[in-house]
Amino acid sequence: MNIRRFLTLLVLIVSPLLSAQECPDLLDPVDGTTNVPVTASISWESVVGVSGYRISLGTTLGGGEIINNQNIGNATTFTPPLGMPESTEVFVTITLFFFNQDDIVCPSQSFRTEDVTDIPFCTQLSNPMDGEEDVPTTTNLFWSYAPLATGYRLRVGTSPGSGDIVNNQDVGNVLNFNPPGDFPIGVPIYVRITPYNENGNALGCQEESFTTADLGDPPGCTQLISPLNGATNVELSPLLEWEPVPGATGYIVYMGRTPFENDVLDGTIFFSTSTFVLNFEANNTYFIRIIPFNKAGAAQGCEQESFSTILGCGPFIDDDTGEIVFLNPEIDFPDVVSICENETPTQITTSDVADGFRWYRISDSGDETLIAEGATVGISDTGAYRYEAYTIVNQDGVIIECPTSKEFVVVSSSTAFIDNIDIDLVSQRFNITVEVSGVGDYEFSLSDVDEEYTSDNTFTNLAPGTYTVFVRDRNGCGVVQETIELRLRPPGFPQFFTPNGDGFNENWQYIPPLQGALDIRYIFIYDRMGKLLIIIRPDSDGWNGMYRGNAMPSSEYWYRALLWDGTEVRGHFSLIR
Repeated sequence: MNIRRFLTLLVLIVSPLLSAQECPDLLDPVDGTTNVPVTASISWESVVGVSGYRISLGTTLGGGEIINNQNIGNATTFTPPLGMPESTEVFVTITLFFFNQDDIVCPSQSFRTEDVTDIPFCTQLSNPMDGEEDVPTTTNLFWSYAPLATGYRLRVGTSPGSGDIVNNQDVGNVLNFNPPGDFPIGVPIYVRITPYNENGNALGCQEESFTTADLGDPPGCTQLISPLNGATNVELSPLLEWEPVPGATGYIVYMGRTPFENDVLDGTIFFSTSTFVLNFEANNTYFIRIIPFNKAGAAQGCEQESFSTILGCGPFIDDDTGEIVFLNPEIDFPDVVSICENETPTQITTSDVADGFRWYRISDSGDETLIAEGATVGISDTGAYRYEAYTIVNQDGVIIECPTSKEFVVVSSSTAFIDNIDIDLVSQRFNITVEVSGVGDYEFSLSDVDEEYTSDNTFTNLAPGTYTVFVRDRNGCGVVQETIELRLRPPGFPQFFTPNGDGFNENWQYIPPLQGALDIRYIFIYDRMGKLLIIIRPDSDGWNGMYRGNAMPSSEYWYRALLWDGTEVRGHFSLIR
């Protein structure tokens, strides 16, 4: 491939990646605009490749006093829900966010809003709607934004024009209101909302109304779901669960060891439909009555139900220590297990102490298949599994199993591939970064001694010499190694240049030494973030410190010199202005 075709292809590949991270300009209002309506929407350029946008509006540079870092998805237009303050410089900060890289906070742009000289328009209820019926007495009030408004006054009453609930209260610049208490039952409620600003109140705003719901009737009765009425052999620490009843706000529960006393639960109120009970007595019958209720009263005629217990696995209260005791075994099993790609089936053995073990494969539909019994299982496929350990307990001649289980995921692992070893020279010492690929979990070393492996793939402050890099899979799937030689930077690559227009040292370029000159094909120059800035040939004038017509700042820059024999030389230099 000739150099012209190579550079054209490189531009086609790199340009979309670069443009995906460029910050957008405001389209309306554009940066620097004055006399912008306080009701204006804000729009900006679409950015290719972005996952979404966040927007902040502030009265200070980068601030969020009006809107603070609000996520708006992929939309490129935003309308402030409460408008914007008048005669104010509004700073707009757009943040680009990505699923696979860090967010980019773009520089703030600004415009100045108009001086509002008119009174605001009226608004209307959005919830409840004007004329709505059977509105819950606990409802809050919501209304739409009134253009030009900086606040709202609210009057609420039980008759037209009255304010016996809320009397002309200034609620501020909000779009909702939580009344001081529940509304009266089954009556019309009259609401007038008056927007205002510094120029006065909105004129002619109409009163709206809605009607609250009646209390209705008490709820019906419920029944046990778990355990069922009449159930036997119920474990000693069950989850009590009953049917939810439409219209019920809570449930009163009575429970005891006889039909005539409530020595377990005596009128306890629950606002859910279930509760755990610890430490029932074995071989006993328990009697339970559940009474739903709401504001209209309690359910009538609810029948008593019952169930019987057996000895179980706990939890129990130890009479001597007061501690909670379980007869189930304790297990220590990982959430994720790795198997080596070329060594299946992989034998997995638990170290837990129990009387027995079972292993299950879980299908995509959630069905379980028993695949092994015992402390060891052979696994060949990735996916979801369940491990179960159990103890066998003899309680007064009754043999029961007390199990403990854990779901886990099997993933594939493998020996690593060393893709590249990046070498960086800093003050006559070397830093290296080992780049690998593979499906394993890898750790790195320069000595292949167990205690010297680390999860960090970078080694720093290395003296010149020969080193062997070892990469080991944490799951035991193998070790790979590669030997490298660290040599000091060849002469000819300047450590700095000064493109300041004084005519001296204006360009950076490889200067072949009298002896040992390198046969260089191309030199690639990058910024600190790894973005490619330019490709130069050794017979050109070199790099003048510009990128897309802009002078690059004083900083460290990196080069990668590609030689005609296919080898590379890397390093960095300083741009000084």
